[in-house]
Amino acid sequence: MIRSLAVVVPARDEEELLGDCLDALRRAAGHPRVRALPVRVVVVADACVDGTAAVALRHGAELLELSAGSVGAARAAGSDHAVGLALAARPGLTGRQVWLAHTDADSLVPPGWLGQQLAHAAAGWHAVVGCVRVTDWTGHPEGTADAFRARYQNRDLPSGHPHVHGANLAVRADAYHAAGGFDPLTVGEDRSLVAALEAAGHRVKRTTRHPVTTSARRDPRARGGFGDFLLGLDALTG
Repeated sequence: MIRSLAVVVPARDEEELLGDCLDALRRAAGHPRVRALPVRVVVVADACVDGTAAVALRHGAELLELSAGSVGAARAAGSDHAVGLALAARPGLTGRQVWLAHTDADSLVPPGWLGQQLAHAAAGWHAVVGCVRVTDWTGHPEGTADAFRARYQNRDLPSGHPHVHGANLAVRADAYHAAGGFDPLTVGEDRSLVAALEAAGHRVKRTTRHPVTTSARRDPRARGGFGDFLLGLDALTG
C-alpha cells in the first residue's frame, strides 16, 4: 500500500509557468484518494538564472538546486531527494510504499491525476505512463494542431498507447531504483526509464485517462524533445 507520494518537477528558467504548474499539483493533492497521505512536491531548479527558485518556495515546494543542465540528471536528483525525504520522515517506510510522480514545469496536471495513479498502484501496477494534450497553439501555423492529432491521438494500440512523457509519468520507488532510475540524458530519459522497467518485468500501465496539458511554446527548454517535435510539424505544415 502506498503511504507517501512525491512529485518531481524539473525546471530551467520557468518562473513564468511554474506557479500554475504547482497550483495544479496542489489541486491534485486534494483529491479524495490522496488527501489523507503526505504529498511532497520537489522542484529541481536546474541551471536557472531567473526567479524559478523563488516561485517554488513561494508555492510551498521543496527546492533542490543544481547546475547539471540536463533534464535526466534533474529528474534523477529530484527523485533521490524526494525518496530520501519520504523515508526520513516516516521511520519504517519502504520503497514499496513510496510513489514517485513526474511532470514538467510548463504543464498542468488534472485534478484526478494523482488519485488515478494511486488506484493503479493499488491494483498492482508498478508504473503509470500517461498522455499529454495541447490546448493553446498560439504561434504555430494553422495546420500544426491537426498534424499533431493525426500523428499522436490515433496511434492507440491494444496494449495501450505507445507514448512516453516525463510530464505524465509515475513509478513506485522500489521499481524505480531496481530499474536503475533516470539516466542523466538531455533528452529521452523518460523513454529510457520506461524501457528499463518493462525489460525488468515491472508492470507498466499505459493509460489515456487524465492527460496532462502541456505547453506548445516555440522555445522549448529540452532540445530534441516534445517541443522540437512540434517545431518539426510546423515545418511540414507552415
